[in-house]
Amino acid sequence: MQSYTYISVEHSFQGRIAIITMQRPEVHNAFNTQLIQDLQSAFTQLSQDNNLHAVVMAGEGKSFSAGADIQMMQQAITFSAYENVQDALRLADLMQTIDTFPCPVVARIHGTAMGGGVGLVAVCDIALAANNVRFALSEVKLGIAPAVISPYVLRKIGVSHARALFTTGERFSAQRAYEIGLVHTIVPAEQLDEALEHTIQELLSSAPQALRTCKILAQQVGTMQSTEALLYTTETIARLRTSAEGQEGLRAFLEKRQPSWQQD
Repeated sequence: MQSYTYISVEHSFQGRIAIITMQRPEVHNAFNTQLIQDLQSAFTQLSQDNNLHAVVMAGEGKSFSAGADIQMMQQAITFSAYENVQDALRLADLMQTIDTFPCPVVARIHGTAMGGGVGLVAVCDIALAANNVRFALSEVKLGIAPAVISPYVLRKIGVSHARALFTTGERFSAQRAYEIGLVHTIVPAEQLDEALEHTIQELLSSAPQALRTCKILAQQVGTMQSTEALLYTTETIARLRTSAEGQEGLRAFLEKRQPSWQQD
């Protein structure tokens, strides 16, 4: 198992769930270069594990993630234009890696999620938040903008909400995050782990390869032209129906028994 500086990676449920926990609690899990590298490395390695049904993203301490580390941003003042682009690309690559991860990524959000922390929420497939979490896209207060994370946040919350939240940088509640589509579930803080457990059980009851195909469908079909979507979706369902997993699932349903992936 690879060792990391600012994250831990644990496996549970017979190795079918991976839990990545950010471990910079003294700065509310703010990003620095090493944390970004740790996350990039972990997600890249886990992407090769076909046994995974899901990855859970969590933060140690009082917060999920406070976004970019202030000290790292101060250092960027002395960077050349080229160095600043390379620095931004590291975060951009991480966001893309998580966004395109083969199986679902679940965010367990508590405390605060600000700036890049909101970006992390946006690239997760399922976002569960305690109802007392405070969110903010606060970059504008520092004279900058949520540029790198904007494609993912825009896709989640839409242009109208982005125009308001990007420009004001205001803090907003978990309830508002839910209403605008940034998070999918909000629960009392003491019920967050229970909600996470429920979500994990739902994912574990889903066929593992079909699960991955469903993620691709959700991400890609909406951007396809009608003819392309027609061909892609019909070929996809035909492939799944004739696959070993599809055959097992259909037989299990007809025979009124659990499919093999629920019997481990």
